[in-house]
Amino acid sequence: QVRMVEFGGRLVQAGDSLRLSCVAPESIFGTYHIGWFRQAPGKERALLASIRANDGRADYADSVKGRFTISRDNTKNTVHLQMNSLKRDDTAIYYCAAKRMTLSAYEYWGQGTQVTVSS
Repeated sequence: QVRMVEFGGRLVQAGDSLRLSCVAPESIFGTYHIGWFRQAPGKERALLASIRANDGRADYADSVKGRFTISRDNTKNTVHLQMNSLKRDDTAIYYCAAKRMTLSAYEYWGQGTQVTVSS
């Protein structure tokens, strides 16, 4: 069973920075693209950033471009999401997920980690 594990979420203040981490099984890390999503109360889950397994290329949603950075640590099977200049609107449950390079749908998901930004 493939299990993604996120951690790092907590309560922070507006303007703070926070880094989330996602550990993927070694069996998929080198061949699956990894994405970070979030879901706020009453809203649909949204893709924020993704990073490709083959070339490390990163893509971002317009809502976080310039504030969030996704990166891979291949020595630890970990993908990080560095979040800067956090706003109250960034409050959500953050999920990481993995998908095969040849498919469009994300296949494996973590349980989520809560990020709360207070003013």
